[in-house]
Amino acid sequence: MEYRQLGGSGLRIPVLSFGTATFGGGNEFFKAWGSTQAAEATRMVDLCLEAGVNLFDTANTYSRGLSEEILGAAIKGRRDKVLVSTKATFPMGDGVNDFGSSRHHLIRQCEDSLRRLGTDCIDIYHMHGFDANTPVEETLSTLNTLVQSGKVRYIACSNFSGWHLMKSLSVSERYGWARYVGHQAYYSLLTRDLEWELMSLGVDQKVGTLVWSPLASGLLSGKYRRNQPVPKEARVAQGGSPVPAHATPDEVLYKVLDALDEVAAETGKSVAQVSLNWLLQRPTVCNIIIGARTEEQLKQNLAAVGWNLTTDQVKRLDEASAMPTAYPYWHQRDHAMLNAAPDLY
Repeated sequence: MEYRQLGGSGLRIPVLSFGTATFGGGNEFFKAWGSTQAAEATRMVDLCLEAGVNLFDTANTYSRGLSEEILGAAIKGRRDKVLVSTKATFPMGDGVNDFGSSRHHLIRQCEDSLRRLGTDCIDIYHMHGFDANTPVEETLSTLNTLVQSGKVRYIACSNFSGWHLMKSLSVSERYGWARYVGHQAYYSLLTRDLEWELMSLGVDQKVGTLVWSPLASGLLSGKYRRNQPVPKEARVAQGGSPVPAHATPDEVLYKVLDALDEVAAETGKSVAQVSLNWLLQRPTVCNIIIGARTEEQLKQNLAAVGWNLTTDQVKRLDEASAMPTAYPYWHQRDHAMLNAAPDLY
């Protein structure tokens, strides 16, 4: 297993981590992801550790805490061998203070997550989304307190825009507080919006990218083909995708799949493995969060590392998945104003 630095921190993490949103299946939405219970979860943790994958990602909202509880049971007795990432911000109840990134909510959610996970420290604590109602200073001072108390080791964010992240980093620098060293973001061959702003920000500010849904909710799993119906067992078909159904037009999807089929045939790898390996060649990407409903899916995803696509293969996938450039980036590109990280555009 390859390990990379988490942004500008001293923490080294595997390039693959295991996402446990499939643990629990506590409601209709998460049942579509999976409903892995304790015994199977323990087996999957075993397989990950055997492959050198020692980072496990969860969130308090995954099946309303069930995912954390099952993960906690699966790593019991070997906490010193694993890294645990979890998240807060999204609603955990119907009360007016049961969501957000306020001091009130974060302290309670952190303590609840620690209890469910059966540990005294969270290795990477993510803000699951940006809370526009809470002052950034309040959120970051609270996170800094959690770091200073030893309950959290590193802080990260998820689903932030460029200005959300840059403002947060500025506030941390101003007060000497813990800063976000990672950004968990949606990125794949079908959705390259990250490259417009967040990737260049990550290079400049040393914020590592941890990729969620790297197979675009299964669209890049190899199950989808031109002029064929969506498989009934697919997460998209069951309404369990966190990505809007209209996010990728069919003509874009099939163009990318055609290129993936070609490269997969050349390498002897699966479409999913090629998709994951492409991500590992991208700037700022230090980790890809893989999920699996079954042991076989997990083994297949683990085989995405230990080899690399050629420069030509990466170029062909880049060309097939190229997106129209958003303003002001097309203007900067056309007028040669890219003084910072020009290779990102």
